[in-house]
Amino acid sequence: MDNSQNQSEHTQTVTTLAVDIGGSGIKVMLLDAQGQPLGERERLKTPKPATPEAVIDAIAKLATTQPAFDRVSVGFPGVVRHGITHTAVNLDKKWIGYPLADTLAQQLNCPVKAANDADIQGFGAISGEGVEMVVTLGTGFGSALFVNGHLVPNLEMAHHRFRKNQTYEEQLGRAALEKAGKEKWNRRLEKAMESLDHLFNYDRLYIGGGETKNITFKLPENAQIVSNRLGLLGGIALWQDQ
Repeated sequence: MDNSQNQSEHTQTVTTLAVDIGGSGIKVMLLDAQGQPLGERERLKTPKPATPEAVIDAIAKLATTQPAFDRVSVGFPGVVRHGITHTAVNLDKKWIGYPLADTLAQQLNCPVKAANDADIQGFGAISGEGVEMVVTLGTGFGSALFVNGHLVPNLEMAHHRFRKNQTYEEQLGRAALEKAGKEKWNRRLEKAMESLDHLFNYDRLYIGGGETKNITFKLPENAQIVSNRLGLLGGIALWQDQ
């Protein structure tokens, strides 16, 4: 058997541990080579304070609940460039400039790729045709934009001004929902969707995150709620060009 055949067979059997770091929870799931789940999702509460060391330890603990894996994909709630985290509004300031991918690779002894969590959820949701946008409603407000399946990297709408001199996250994050109440939060979300639609003229909008359960208004025809599992399942896309 030649080397190319060996490599092909390995690619078909490679497994990926998908990790989703959230402001309230850290989740993992094992995926096969096609990105299909090989087991159930496991979850731990995000440590407080959510320092890099505490979060890495939680991921390592979750990893021990899974069968052997070949590589890891990590979704992080902030800007990630070349495996380094540059923003972390809902975690700890120590994440700024932190080498997440390299540190976790050393901890788990396997290759690691990291990206923004909304970007990964988008990879799991999009059709790959036209302009498609993803927003995630959780502890914060995540966003991702794709053009014909290609990611526009590090789009951070969360901290741009939205209305009343506040950002999208200040108006629509979990703290805002709890303070303003569901009715007012839904009105804000409708206005935000109208604003983003006029700004990006997207063909489809996908809405994910734990707070989607609080949406009470009828979505436009070009918008839909997607499963939170996509924040893990989309992790396989980080390795598709390998």
